[in-house]
Amino acid sequence: MGQLVRLIVNGEYHDVLVSCDETLLETLRDRLGLTSVRETCSIGICGACTVLVDGRPVSSCLLLTSLADDVPVTTLEGLTAPEGTLHPVQEAFLAQQAFQCSYCTPGMILSVVALLAENPNPSPEEAATYLAGNLCRCGSYLRILAAVQDAAQRMHQAATGKPTR
Repeated sequence: MGQLVRLIVNGEYHDVLVSCDETLLETLRDRLGLTSVRETCSIGICGACTVLVDGRPVSSCLLLTSLADDVPVTTLEGLTAPEGTLHPVQEAFLAQQAFQCSYCTPGMILSVVALLAENPNPSPEEAATYLAGNLCRCGSYLRILAAVQDAAQRMHQAATGKPTR
């Protein structure tokens, strides 16, 4: 027996019949084909499955799909504009080469998007603390922190037309 859930994923509506124990990670990957959402630890400590639920970073391996009913969910696929323009955080990750194997990158990028929405100009220490729930097995942390600063500058310039100091 299942439950009908209306998901709003990357701005699109999906009515999905889910089991009571189905996680958002399973629904996004297996039913909607959104492969940027990655399963690694299955206990919410690595951050690879991070998605934004109502703008906040969430471990989708821990959230039951039924709890995301009628709430906006954003995956990495949802950051790119329809014409293919990358989000400033994605651009910064590329510019700073803030990845190696890239397994953690989607969750890391979404967490940075949430961070910059809360704090548009974080210090490296604030960024490191915010991203503590996202693990990078390759150890790209210095480049990731550089990408946070780069993205903050890009977003500030896009909003104001002026570079940061």
